[in-house]
Formats: sequence, structure tokens, C-alpha cells
Amino acid sequence: MQSTIMPPKKEDKGRLLRILGYIIFISLLIWSIQSLNYRGIAITAQGTINGMFQGIISPDFDYLTNMTIDGLPYAILETLAIAIAGTFISGILAIPFSIFAAQNIVGLKTARVGKFIITMIRTFPELILALIFIAIVGPGAPAGILALGIHSIGMLGKLYSEAIESMEIGVKEAIESVGGNKLEVLFRAILPQIAPEFMSYTLFRFEINMRAASTLGLVGAGGIGAPLLFAIRSRAWDRTFTIVIVLVITVTIIDFISGRIRKNLVK
Repeated sequence: MQSTIMPPKKEDKGRLLRILGYIIFISLLIWSIQSLNYRGIAITAQGTINGMFQGIISPDFDYLTNMTIDGLPYAILETLAIAIAGTFISGILAIPFSIFAAQNIVGLKTARVGKFIITMIRTFPELILALIFIAIVGPGAPAGILALGIHSIGMLGKLYSEAIESMEIGVKEAIESVGGNKLEVLFRAILPQIAPEFMSYTLFRFEINMRAASTLGLVGAGGIGAPLLFAIRSRAWDRTFTIVIVLVITVTIIDFISGRIRKNLVK
């Protein structure tokens, strides 16, 4: 009497896949831990921690109230200006890129090219772009604005194109059927439908750009990053934590206001 071999059940296959996944995850975790070159806590750690604590409880009020170009208020306003200008540039330039990447507007093949271009733009970090623009326009806020403006096109272009692809296509077809040209289709069919989503995405990107603008000064692209770096290097912890606290408060206020506006836009 011949015995029949039963095929493995789906439950067994799923269990084996999960076990294999766990093994791969644990192996990657062990490998990543072993690759760390941890040398322990530095000898100066205690003094640094004490200095930081003193800086927290005794902030540098002179730097906070300095209204000159070397003061904290100017650096915060410059950071805010960089974020606003960079977001404005990207919000405008992302529109043609998003249309070029929208399948329901330009077709599948052209949209693939557009999506590839947007992805390629998004792969360059802000700091790398800042270094490139510093070499072109010199150090300062203009380099930071251009870095944020170009980098943000990648994210906004992707979100804009997805919004265009999910819009009601009937209005576009109706305008085209009565002889409307491409500009009329853009301004009467596409933009009115997706303007609230565009504004919401742009505000969300502004929140991100405000945080990014605070680090661009580390490479000389303007904003609060440079004073923060100098304060840390000189171990001026009172000034360091004054900058950090003001920056946290500023970003929190911007996030709150932007969040309320975005909620009203998407209602």
C-alpha cells in the first residue's frame, strides 16, 4: 500500500516565513551592534553634563534681548524667512513637476519620467544642496533658501501629483470638449479642485522646512544653525540652551498655527 505525501499546509508555510523573518531581523540587529565602535563615556562627560545643567537653569538673557544682527531675535527671524522663502519657491515650482508626473494628465509613459525626476530631486539632502549653492551664490541666507526650495520640490511634487491623479476628471474633460486650451484646463479644472490640498501640503512642508532651516547654518547657509554650532563648540551652554529653548518654542507655535490652518483647509 503506497503512502501519499501531503503538501505542506499554508499555516506551516506562514510559520516558516515568520521564523525566517525573525532570523534575518535578529541577524541584522546583531551585525549592526557589532559594527559600532563604542569607546565608552568620555572623561570630560561629568563636567560637560554639569555645564549643560547650569546652562539650562541660567540662560543667556543678554543674547536673548540683543536686537542687533548678532542677537538671537535676528537669527530666529532669518531662519523663519529662509523657511518661508524656500517653501514659497518649492510650492510654485512643484506645480509643473506634479502635472508632468500625473498619469491622468500626461499619460503613463510621461508620468513615469516625471515621477523619476521628482524622486531624483528628493534624494539630495538639504545640507548637500546648501553646500552646492554656497559654492554658487556664497554663504548666507540665499544659499539656504535655494537649498530648501529645490529639495522641497521632490516632496511637494510627489504629493501634488497624487492629488491631481485623485481629482475628479470630469471637469477637465468638459472644458476640453468645448475647446478649452491647456491653460484653461489648468486654471479652471485642475487648480480649483486641488488648491486646498496644495495649500495643506505646502503648510506641512513649511513646518518641515522650519526645522531644516535651523540646521543649514551649520554649513554656512544662514539661520540659527551657525550661532548654535559656535555656542556648542565654545561650550557656552547658557547660550546653547537659550537658542534651543527659543527654537523649540518657535517651532511649536508654527506647528500649532499651521495645523489649525490645515484642518480648516481640508474640511
